[in-house]
Amino acid sequence: MAERYFLVGSNHAETKYRVLKIDRTEPKDLVIIDDRHVYTQQEVRELLGRLDLGNRTKTAQKGASGLFRAVSAFGVVGFVRFLEGYYIVLITKRRKMADIGGHAIYKIEDTNMIYIPNDSVRITHPDEARYLRIFQNVDLSSNFYFSYSYDLSHSLQYNLTVLRMPLEMLKSETSKTRQESFDIFEDEGLITQGGSGVFGISSEPYMKYVWNGELLDIIKTTVHRDWLLYIIHGFCGQSKLLIYGRPVYVTLIARRSSKFAGTRFLKRGANCEGDVANEVETEQILCDASVMSFTAGSYSSYVQVRGSVPLYWSQDISTMMPKPPITLDQADPFAHVAALHFDQMLQRFGSPIIILNLVKEREKRKHERILSEELVAAVTYLNQFLPPEHTIVYIPWDMAKYTKSKLCNVLDRLNVIAESVVKKTGFFVNRPDSYCSTLRPDEKWNELGGCVNPTGRLQTGILRTNCVDCLDRTNTAQFMVGKCALAYQLYSLGLIDKPNLQFDTDAVRLFEELYEDHGDTLSLQYGGSQLVHRVKTYRKIAPWTQHSKDIMQTLSRYYSNAFSDADRQDSINLFLGVFHPTEGKPHLWELPTDFYLHHKNTMSLLPTRRSYTHWWTPEVIQHLPLPYDEVICAANLKKLMVKKFHRCEEEIDIHNEFFRPHELSSFDDTFCLAMTSSARDFMPKTVGIDPSPFTVRKPDETGKSVLGNKSNREEAVLQRKTAASAPPPPSEEAVSSSSEDDSGTDREDEGSVSQRSTPVKMTDPGDSTKVTENVVQPMKEVYGVNLSDTLSEEDFSIYARFVQLGQSQHKQDRNSQQPCSRCSDRVIKLTPISAFSQDNIYEVQPPRVDRKSTEIFQAHIQASRGIMQPLGKEDTAMYREYIRNRYL
Repeated sequence: MAERYFLVGSNHAETKYRVLKIDRTEPKDLVIIDDRHVYTQQEVRELLGRLDLGNRTKTAQKGASGLFRAVSAFGVVGFVRFLEGYYIVLITKRRKMADIGGHAIYKIEDTNMIYIPNDSVRITHPDEARYLRIFQNVDLSSNFYFSYSYDLSHSLQYNLTVLRMPLEMLKSETSKTRQESFDIFEDEGLITQGGSGVFGISSEPYMKYVWNGELLDIIKTTVHRDWLLYIIHGFCGQSKLLIYGRPVYVTLIARRSSKFAGTRFLKRGANCEGDVANEVETEQILCDASVMSFTAGSYSSYVQVRGSVPLYWSQDISTMMPKPPITLDQADPFAHVAALHFDQMLQRFGSPIIILNLVKEREKRKHERILSEELVAAVTYLNQFLPPEHTIVYIPWDMAKYTKSKLCNVLDRLNVIAESVVKKTGFFVNRPDSYCSTLRPDEKWNELGGCVNPTGRLQTGILRTNCVDCLDRTNTAQFMVGKCALAYQLYSLGLIDKPNLQFDTDAVRLFEELYEDHGDTLSLQYGGSQLVHRVKTYRKIAPWTQHSKDIMQTLSRYYSNAFSDADRQDSINLFLGVFHPTEGKPHLWELPTDFYLHHKNTMSLLPTRRSYTHWWTPEVIQHLPLPYDEVICAANLKKLMVKKFHRCEEEIDIHNEFFRPHELSSFDDTFCLAMTSSARDFMPKTVGIDPSPFTVRKPDETGKSVLGNKSNREEAVLQRKTAASAPPPPSEEAVSSSSEDDSGTDREDEGSVSQRSTPVKMTDPGDSTKVTENVVQPMKEVYGVNLSDTLSEEDFSIYARFVQLGQSQHKQDRNSQQPCSRCSDRVIKLTPISAFSQDNIYEVQPPRVDRKSTEIFQAHIQASRGIMQPLGKEDTAMYREYIRNRYL
């Protein structure tokens, strides 16, 4: 019996290794030893060889292997224990879903749970298998994401402001807190003065959006932080917007809160700590993919939130009604739970907080209106104590009533709301305003809010959207706000001349597809079915066949809520550590309710009572409208750690991280070529159509049908439940345990299986001709000539003359070693460099480049590194003349 496991981890280039030793002789305790030493490849081979030899000597089996590989993995999710010993959860298959600044974001495709203790010391328990089944009901292969080098729990604004602050500022702030025995340089033993190294700053993750925090908690202080891989749950999708060949990546990331998490009818409202049900933070990131690095590239983001109404309310599902009555569980006259919730939001997002409430206002029987009345009362009470410039903005809008009206356009009204919201909150961009926006100012741009600094813009404040379920209506409203913000983002990067985007353009269709995948995924996680009402439904262009599909989605949601949500809720409670199995106490399935697990004030009194009037955290209110989490202060500096790297190390080499020169690459597997592209998937294939993605097109002109009236395309969209909009590259799978390689690592491309999450629609043989016509464009249409037709006499004579000229030129080069002076000026002197006489490969001198062209090229290289050349008077005058002729 093996007495221990050895966990060998490496970087991408397999030049640095770390080793963990896990003891298997303890039946219930987890014993992990980390020597915190960084090994080279040669050192780790020697270490594993010594272990192999020692184990063979100990067992007296000279022929057998003393050390064998149990599994190969891409990361450790964590460790968990029920009633017996500990399990280790490993990621065995992954798939790349997005790329942000050269940092890859992966989706977990498969995991493996390994029981750590030996069978000889195992103490069996009859209920262990049942707990294991409940734990594994949380499907880790369904929309869990991680990144080795990018913090997914924080927004791009946080990662590019707090984590990129000047080191001198960090040192000065650190020196002020020395009396508190805190030094962020102490852990790594860095020389803070001088040196040629590069300093990197890392932060603690925002644990609210981390889903394996409880699983990693037991090893957090034992192992090096490189072993800690934090995962988020929600959605991640990325598409490529081609603007006349210039690639722009549109990324959508949704982070689902791990606090008060659960299913639709079992988790409503908020708990005693201000955490609400179905809370999801959605961030849309726009980046110019022609420049990859965060330092020199152009990046922009916009964040919005959805979540249940922050009150004590619930719905009783025991009546088996499609719409159970809404019940207010506790009276909260001082809006205590709402105050806790909005205090969290002020700390993370700043002010203003804008609430877009989409629940019904007029009903025959009072149902959703109960929530509106209580929410208005809570916001009114809280606002009377806030400074007037930081009050909570409340926007009630009965979306269902406007949808039924034939005179009102729902999306036009939502667009007006979206414009006002984005103007108040602003958005994040990491570069100052373009010079063109100064020469050609836009009225809407000058009214934009947020915080403007010399390096760009910051988003201050947040839009919080809710209906009852925060699914269908909320997703459409968020799409409209995101579409409005996308126009401002494109304008800020200098990609469009006005901050406005129209429907039925390639850019908006690409963005709409991303948001529909985003909405379907979140709806499946919380409600048990896909979206019932989509953007097309509210635009009133959905086909008649969509109504029957909406009915099926409604029935699917009802069935899931009635029969399977209770089991899913138990799995979530066990996975997140809300419930810990304990010997001698009731089991998870024996509890009549999980109310006491999520409301800690029911088991013990809270140590302090918050003020009814000054309901906010004092430090938070002092720095508004900026979010307190992004303010440079002693409390936030304690969350940071500085590490020194050599300039040539792989960890900070973006080129090696992204292009992987140490691996064999294939264009078929390259993510940037496989993702959804506006030019390939949305732009018309007909020659002569304007290739701009901002041109309004008719439905029959697009690469994808906006109406979705073709059955095979509609079924493919409906079956794509949890996949992102991009066709994924082949998933990466670890090599099986039968491999005998001694290095302890696997190449990602070995044993990989090409899997596509979008199902292929099988067609009848009779439809093959029609499908081929739809997929393959006619040769005449693409090339302007049909090669299968016979050549005309004129074309054939031109070709014959061309061949004759080529043959005579070759004959002259071979036979005329010394051409006469009369024709030497007309003959190009080419020197054959091949040993074969009939070859046509010739040696030519490279063209000479003048000094001015060399300077232009060097300036272009410097611009890619962020070093811009100052504009001369001639350049400025030429640009002004261009603007005057074009726009004035």
